[in-house]
Amino acid sequence: MKPRRKQRLILVSLLIAGVAVAAGLALLALQENINLFFSPSQVTAGEAPANTPFRLGGMVVDGSVRRSDGSLEIQFDLTDTANSVTVAYTGILPDLFREGQGIVAQGSLGMDGTFSASQVLAKHDETYMPPEVTEALEKAKAMGVQ
Repeated sequence: MKPRRKQRLILVSLLIAGVAVAAGLALLALQENINLFFSPSQVTAGEAPANTPFRLGGMVVDGSVRRSDGSLEIQFDLTDTANSVTVAYTGILPDLFREGQGIVAQGSLGMDGTFSASQVLAKHDETYMPPEVTEALEKAKAMGVQ
């Protein structure tokens, strides 16, 4: 093999290896940053991963909000009209948070079945509901009718 041809082959090989490494790193970063959404029915069915961050959406059950005296700890139930999941959150809730409204909580599921939220997001006006929550509520209603 001529030296010039050998040099080109090495250059092409290094270029292909570099592209493969870059693609592998990009896929790894995307996999670590994926943010899955689950409804309360999916969580109670065991479809949600334990100890892995994901988003949980639904409606806050009327009369389920329990606040701890002297701390920012709060617990409430989240439902998709078919099943409910208890959510535990420590922090200041959004101003728009209230019973009977759609929210999305980000966090992870504990071993006891309680969802530990690190962030709670409330809808921004009276007509908006996150698309994931709307879809989950419609699926739950359809399952209850059948």
